[in-house]
Amino acid sequence: MNGAVDLPLDRADLTFAASGDALVSRTVLPSGVRVLSEHVPGVRSATIGFWFGVGSRDETGSLLGRTGHSASFGSTHFLEHLLFKGTGRRTAFDIAIAFDAVGGEHNALTAKEQTCYYAKVQDRDLGMATEVLADMVTSSVLDATDFENERGVILEELAMAEDDPADAVNERFFSAVLGEHPIARPIGGNPATINGATRDAVWQHYRANYRPQDLVVAAAGAVDHARLVADVERALTAGGWPMAEPAAPIERRSTQVAELTGSVPIVTARRPIEQTHLVIGTPGLRATDDARITMGVLNSVLGGGMSSRLFQEVREKRGLAYSVYSFAAGYSDTGVFGMYAACAPQKSRSVAGIMLDELRRLAAEGISHDELARAVGQLSGGSALALEDSDTRMTRLGRSELSTGEFVDLDETLRRLALVTADDVRELAAALASRPLTIAAVGAVDDDVFSGLN
Repeated sequence: MNGAVDLPLDRADLTFAASGDALVSRTVLPSGVRVLSEHVPGVRSATIGFWFGVGSRDETGSLLGRTGHSASFGSTHFLEHLLFKGTGRRTAFDIAIAFDAVGGEHNALTAKEQTCYYAKVQDRDLGMATEVLADMVTSSVLDATDFENERGVILEELAMAEDDPADAVNERFFSAVLGEHPIARPIGGNPATINGATRDAVWQHYRANYRPQDLVVAAAGAVDHARLVADVERALTAGGWPMAEPAAPIERRSTQVAELTGSVPIVTARRPIEQTHLVIGTPGLRATDDARITMGVLNSVLGGGMSSRLFQEVREKRGLAYSVYSFAAGYSDTGVFGMYAACAPQKSRSVAGIMLDELRRLAAEGISHDELARAVGQLSGGSALALEDSDTRMTRLGRSELSTGEFVDLDETLRRLALVTADDVRELAAALASRPLTIAAVGAVDDDVFSGLN
């Protein structure tokens, strides 16, 4: 494949070769359902995902932003749990048995902009996986007793996350950096919103957002595309979806850069724990930003491995932390960039200062040619190794269709990486360093510890 392949919503069929002798096919059904597959020669397994372009950012508390139906914060995640609790034809136990009996795996994820229900099975069991997942997304009953039981499960999940200081500091970081933007909110909501959620509101959310035109089915591995399309259409029809009614796929989200308001420079949560968990960062790049490949290189040099600057300066040279790294996350209209470390409370200011110094040094001095080559090599190798897994390929298909509108294979990724220059990295670092920086911390510290650093 030469270059990225666009995925226009008004084109019904598309087939092209990808790196490694893979074959990518895409069909848009008259009902608006989009089916994508990547056939990978020589494998005996397949991963399939049922994707919906609705996530926690679409909840507005009293109204669900994209549909006008009521749903409290956390309802998207609540619904994801409930779809495993049974349909008119299968109990929750039946769903579990279907995959356990063949050694398969099944799960789901709720993100800030998407929800996905997925399974990994042997090639001979892909039809079964398609049927069961289709039954779940079309025909879940959202039983009232199950709803209350799952409310308790989700409250325990939230409590578990809040007990994990790494999770807790990341939630506070997102909120502090992105302010009033809906991406800033926790995916799972909070105890108050989950306790306030109603079965009727979640049901309305389900019916409003789980329609043929909302669905993307992506499968990778030992997949026959024609058979997959037939299985999907048959299973969705059996679930009662109006597959004969013509509809256009829903439009992708706007990629216009969001204006952020309400950010906070320092936020701390005092806890009597052995370490302080720190995240320092700033607004980052959108998922479709042309500089996202440069961000990958920057992240690799700054905090992407044991040879990175943060690891060497904070851990190897000074012994101030065990875990230290940098990260970036991109969404349709915004993103975040951050640096994380966990250290003794009395070392918190020193570690924060070193992290900030390294970002600013990167912005002022740039990177060496050796660092650039090492980063490109790390990212190239990591990209190739990740594609040994059908889960990664399936996820790439789903996100390409829902988010970016283009498919980028390994060869194109390597080509783009090779074009990144040291000047590109320095300019991006300078842009990040010039933005308002936020420090978030959870541990035996308070705001005064970090005063004046950012």
